[in-house]
Amino acid sequence: MSATATAATRVWNRRIAFWLLTCCAMVFVMVVLGGVTRLTHSGLSMVEWKPVSGILPPLNQAEWQETFEKYQQYPEFQKLNSHMDVEDFKSIFWFEFIHRLWGRTIGLVFAVPFLWFLWRGAIDRRLAPKLVFMFILGGLQGLMGWYMVMSGMVDRPDVSQYRLTAHLALAFVVYGYMLWVALGLLFTGDSERRRGPQGLAIGVTVMAAVTVLTGGLVAGIDAGFIYNTFPLMDGQLVPDGLFEMEPATINMFENATMVQFNHRVLAIATAVAAVVLWFAARRAGVEGRGRRAANAMITVVALQVILGIATLLTVVAVPLAAAHQAGAMVVFSALLWLVYETGDRDVT
Repeated sequence: MSATATAATRVWNRRIAFWLLTCCAMVFVMVVLGGVTRLTHSGLSMVEWKPVSGILPPLNQAEWQETFEKYQQYPEFQKLNSHMDVEDFKSIFWFEFIHRLWGRTIGLVFAVPFLWFLWRGAIDRRLAPKLVFMFILGGLQGLMGWYMVMSGMVDRPDVSQYRLTAHLALAFVVYGYMLWVALGLLFTGDSERRRGPQGLAIGVTVMAAVTVLTGGLVAGIDAGFIYNTFPLMDGQLVPDGLFEMEPATINMFENATMVQFNHRVLAIATAVAAVVLWFAARRAGVEGRGRRAANAMITVVALQVILGIATLLTVVAVPLAAAHQAGAMVVFSALLWLVYETGDRDVT
């Protein structure tokens, strides 16, 4: 390949990388919107899934009344919100509507530039399957979101914590995969990269991901509304009632005491592991972007710990809880960046 062709490829790769980073930013916003929707108990306000016609909200009072009457047929209205009138309903409807509309917008922002890059011949055979896989993952995420909502329309006016956690996990998979590919395109052929503690960085990233999943369970069963003290839980480091359910394994997923305890322990362990990783990166002599990635990682981990404690102490104040969920994605991003920068070769 000539030098001119190589330079042209790098230009296109950077353009594709910035496009993917834009999609990452939109997925980031989507996750935060999902958290706010959950925190405001708005997620079950739309009882139908219309991928195409659903882009329009009710446009007049008759349509609002019809939409509200459909909502009235389901457990959340009957058991929790029977006091609502149409105007009250609008206050929860808009959160879920914006959340769904933003998801459709992400699909367009991904699909249209993808077709344009394809038409221009900018996407090579190695990259094309990755981009197609991203699009498939995005579609599956939409299906998973509706599958989650369906669980709250049977008899219990709340979604399954298992489906909620799966929905959150898939969002992180989509985001993480796009970010990883974007980094590879942005820095392809960059001689600045060097060997570092990549294995440890991967381990801490896995720990952070598992902590996020336990956070999904906390949200799913409202476990954050109990034991709103730190570091003790009801005056104890290890609270009573961790194994009050049978069989014992179900406590990890359905016992609010254990679910919150597990999230606390994993969060603290991940923070300690992040400190170890930061020192390991310095000891390995990681410089340049790798050093900046390590510094960014330890900074956002510290902020995330503070946000987590503040969310707990304020009994899940919505602004703090939303910031805590956003912080989880920032920590995950910084760790992925550090994993990339501490590798000794292009692993995209």
